[in-house]
Amino acid sequence: MWMDTKTEVEEASRSRASLSRRVFNRLMLCTGDMEHLDKYMQDKPFVLQLVVWGLRGVTRVILANNPLSGALILAALYWASPWQGLLGTLGVLASTLTAVVVGQDSAEVSGGLHGFNGMLVSLLMGVFSSAGDWYWWLLLPVCLGSATCGLSSLLDRWDLPVAVFPFNTVIVLYLLCTGPENPYFPHHPATPPGALETNGTELIAVEVMRGILLGVGQIFACGALGPSLLILGAVLLYSPLLAVHALLGSAVGTLAGLSMAVRHDSLYSGLSGFNGALGCMAIGGLFFTFSWRTHLLAIASGWSPSMQLGSYSDSYTDVAADWQLSSVPHPYSSSQGP
Repeated sequence: MWMDTKTEVEEASRSRASLSRRVFNRLMLCTGDMEHLDKYMQDKPFVLQLVVWGLRGVTRVILANNPLSGALILAALYWASPWQGLLGTLGVLASTLTAVVVGQDSAEVSGGLHGFNGMLVSLLMGVFSSAGDWYWWLLLPVCLGSATCGLSSLLDRWDLPVAVFPFNTVIVLYLLCTGPENPYFPHHPATPPGALETNGTELIAVEVMRGILLGVGQIFACGALGPSLLILGAVLLYSPLLAVHALLGSAVGTLAGLSMAVRHDSLYSGLSGFNGALGCMAIGGLFFTFSWRTHLLAIASGWSPSMQLGSYSDSYTDVAADWQLSSVPHPYSSSQGP
């Protein structure tokens, strides 16, 4: 009887270990690039394939390539602002569909490489717009501007970079063609109210720490803490190494902002950290083999003072650069709100 009981205990223990192993293996399938999903989707309807391509495009913004992470990021955007979530969805779909129509490389399309520029364009158009949420006229430039990002084959012929060049070009042209007084597509003035006032000297440490977390969310122009944590979780799902460098880069970028005495609003909202997060992720977790040398290089890239230029936020903000640091007036600069 004792031997039978011992055998039953051993079998139960092996069964639990086998179950734990199966659960762990299933969870591991959700991490990384999820290449097995591409094989599974090969014979599925085009609409389902487009969804996966679009979700991969969403994660390409943070240098990842995981459709489940893309779903988490979209959920975070809808959580922070349903309007911004809608714009981001339309942007990535318009850009991806354009790439399909013009016959871009199928591997690049399925990998989301023709979707992230469109998403960035749509999100920034929503951020810069002063017309408020649910302003339906904005869908026209969002769809057209995002669609142009799917024409990267034209840039290849001229040896132009395809990474974020389309996004930068479309946004700059859009802002130049519109203005704070545009009757259909108004945007916030280049110099927000109070930007030229003397900066304070007292810092709130808790807000600075909160700004480090928000720096990850500001990659998607998201300034809310909960959605930013969900975005960080999406990065963690794809690669823990990438998530660590995202936080590290945001922290280093915030410290760089402190060294340059940037406005406290930029520190608290994460605007001083998002560029550092991207730079640190690219060097420390993506383009180079991880080592202590690349780790130090990643930290240095996040510390670069140039990372503090080109900030954006979800309220009155500088368009395309911190114009208050320059003596050159911007054509749309104004001391009054829209």
